[in-house]
Amino acid sequence: MSALDFYAHVAVRGEVLGAGLGADPEAWEAALGAECLDVAGGGLLRRDYGLVEISFSPDRPGRQGQLSCFGFGVKIQRLLHDQSPDTVPPPLSREYGEFSPRVPFEELRAAILGRGHTIEFDQHHTSNDMECYRVSASPARIYVITDPDPYGSGAPDPDGHQRGDIWSVGLW
Repeated sequence: MSALDFYAHVAVRGEVLGAGLGADPEAWEAALGAECLDVAGGGLLRRDYGLVEISFSPDRPGRQGQLSCFGFGVKIQRLLHDQSPDTVPPPLSREYGEFSPRVPFEELRAAILGRGHTIEFDQHHTSNDMECYRVSASPARIYVITDPDPYGSGAPDPDGHQRGDIWSVGLW
C-alpha cells in the first residue's frame, strides 16, 4: 500500500488504522502510538501526531470525564516543511511506506473514484486560495490549493506547494 492509499482510505472510510470520529483518546493512541503533543484547554483536547491532528470533546452526559473525537485532519501541508521522522507516525509509515510532501488532487480523486465514491465541489468551504471538495457517503472534506502564493509575496517556491496540491483532508 502507498500513502495515496492511506489518503483515499481516510477520505472514503473516515478512519485511521481503525480509529475515527467518536473514538476516545486511548483508541487513537492504540492506532498511532503514544508519541504526540496533547494540548488541553476549555474542556477540549487537541492531539497532534504531526501528519494527523485529532480534536476531542467531552462525551455525552452520564459519562463524566470521557472524551471522544469530534474531528480530525490529515495535515499533508506539514510534510513539505517538516520532513523529520516524527512527522509521520511510525504505524502509518509501517503500513503505507514513504509519504511524499506533495499530493496532487487529481491522483487522490482517481483513487477515490476507483473506490466507487464521487467527489463534489463544496462552494461553502471554498476560499480565494483553497477549493474544498466533499466525498460521497463520508464526512471528509479535501482542501486543494488554488493559489500557492496567497499573500502575494512573489513567485511561489518551485519546490513548495503548487496549484492542485492537497493541503489537507478533514473530517468533522
